[in-house]
Amino acid sequence: MSEPVWVQIVKAIIIFFVVITVFAYLVLIERRTLGRFQARPGPNRAGPAGFWQPLADVIKLIFKEDFVPKTADRFIYTIAPVIAVAAAVTGIALIPFGDPITIGGTEIKLVGADIGVGLLLLFALSGIGFYGLILGGWASGSKYSTLGSARTAAQLVSYEVAMGLSVVGVIVLSQSLNLTEIVDAQRETVWYVLFQPVGFLIFLIAMVAEVNRAPFDLPEAEGELVAGYHTEYGGLKFAMFQTAEYINLLVVSALAATLFLGGFAGPWMSGVWWLALKMAVLIFGFIWLRATMPRLRYDQLMKFGWKVLLPIATLNLLVTIIVVGVAFQNS
Repeated sequence: MSEPVWVQIVKAIIIFFVVITVFAYLVLIERRTLGRFQARPGPNRAGPAGFWQPLADVIKLIFKEDFVPKTADRFIYTIAPVIAVAAAVTGIALIPFGDPITIGGTEIKLVGADIGVGLLLLFALSGIGFYGLILGGWASGSKYSTLGSARTAAQLVSYEVAMGLSVVGVIVLSQSLNLTEIVDAQRETVWYVLFQPVGFLIFLIAMVAEVNRAPFDLPEAEGELVAGYHTEYGGLKFAMFQTAEYINLLVVSALAATLFLGGFAGPWMSGVWWLALKMAVLIFGFIWLRATMPRLRYDQLMKFGWKVLLPIATLNLLVTIIVVGVAFQNS
């Protein structure tokens, strides 16, 4: 039975404001954590312990000059960051955060949209989000931005295939593309990371490339491309690209926890706190990598994606299919 329209509207509003708030303070947490790694305090002047720093950043960006380069395609230049943010926010709406609850006799699912092919739609949204980055760089009319968008496209195809293959093992085990059903299947057995450790490792590596984070932050690469695809962006348009990046960080962390770590299911009292805890551990890993590892060369990433990740992901899938097939015949 479908939910009432008012429930869907309320859930959409809640998801949007919660995601934006979490994004703002995730940036602050990362800056403070990186400061600890580098033996400095990080932002701590705006409010107690720097608590108002995200608000200060937003005010600063609102009053920055909103320029458009003369050589830019104005419409695509403007719409590109919107595409990136819209795809990222829509992605988080597909992640299940808990079991259904009942309010006033109405059953409410703790997921924005519980659809049968949620996993496929998430991968599709990932591709659409990259269109925002690619179009933004190309439409800027700058050679540095265009090179950044070209790197974005090449980086996408170098790891996306391996990333897709790494989750097929989960689909084979759960017999479903529905994310809620994948969580339920892990309740009946064990977390799929125990069955798919290689797939989980490949997915984690691909996650870093998915969100353009160090050591795979080649589309930005300030030492080579000034700032990459968003070189010509400023003000709120620049902020939208950063918003999309950090929301994607939340999405891929939630997806990894859902596919391999049981999602919102826990040893007792399943709920959103279990998913939040698993996401926090994964996000801390992202921050740790950024503080620790230098950026790879562009050719190193391409070789690693095609010559290492793809063969291992293919072999892992073949072994999974054989093992599951033999187990099914013997059952």
